[in-house]
Amino acid sequence: MIKSQLYKLVTREFKPKDTIIDVNGVRIGGKEIIVLAGPCAVESEEQTIQIAKEIKKFGAKILRGGAIKPRTSPYSFQGLGEEGLKILAKARKITKIPIVTEVMDTSDIQLVCEYADILQVGSRNAQNFSLLKKLGKCNKPVLLKRGMSSTLEEFLSAAEYILNEGNPNVILCERGIRTFETATRNTLDLSIVPLIKQSTHLPIIVDPSHWGTGLRNLIAPMSKAAIAAGADGLLIEVHNNPEVAKCDGQQSLNFVEFQHLMQEIKIVAKAVGRYL
Repeated sequence: MIKSQLYKLVTREFKPKDTIIDVNGVRIGGKEIIVLAGPCAVESEEQTIQIAKEIKKFGAKILRGGAIKPRTSPYSFQGLGEEGLKILAKARKITKIPIVTEVMDTSDIQLVCEYADILQVGSRNAQNFSLLKKLGKCNKPVLLKRGMSSTLEEFLSAAEYILNEGNPNVILCERGIRTFETATRNTLDLSIVPLIKQSTHLPIIVDPSHWGTGLRNLIAPMSKAAIAAGADGLLIEVHNNPEVAKCDGQQSLNFVEFQHLMQEIKIVAKAVGRYL
């Protein structure tokens, strides 16, 4: 078990039992594998509601979708902002499943809190300590993605910032780290999953879609591997028509592919004493 002077609240020494985070009845960190799925970006009301209905039908428990999008290029689609948040809220009202969306800046927290059930911190903000401290004062669960070059200690220290401000509901997310390899978008570091489970009581999910691999045909095998490694859930990009998606279509599953994925990971979950 890794010991550090950089954090204490996230450790099993502080809390031996697993933290289970309840999001409107969806429990993350227990025996059930929770799948969060949806489009990289909210593009329209029709699109988002259609995706929400389909992912729920196939077993996803939480809808993910970007309303405020951090993009590498300033010319890329930046999201619909508050309009996108309203669309996500409408999809939740129709499907009765919680929503998770990214918060980019301290000035956005109050607005996003009005709509979202879980606030996501992207890898670019994984060490934005002002943002992390502000999120520590809100009463919503936080999905904290690992920074693209963050070590395990840096990852857990980021979570410590949130817990230290009074918010114990942090969900960690492995989403790939930057290495020398160019065959995939990043290198999905599944070894961190059992390390996290040994070191902290916080739940951890894995994102094999986004920066984890960046390749649609690798999502299924890496999802199965993540569950076998001990992940508490998966974050999967799903789009009604990936070929024309405004954001990251090459790593999004269509509805048929998502249905097949859900069938396959049920088998792996059962094999490791869990369920979907």
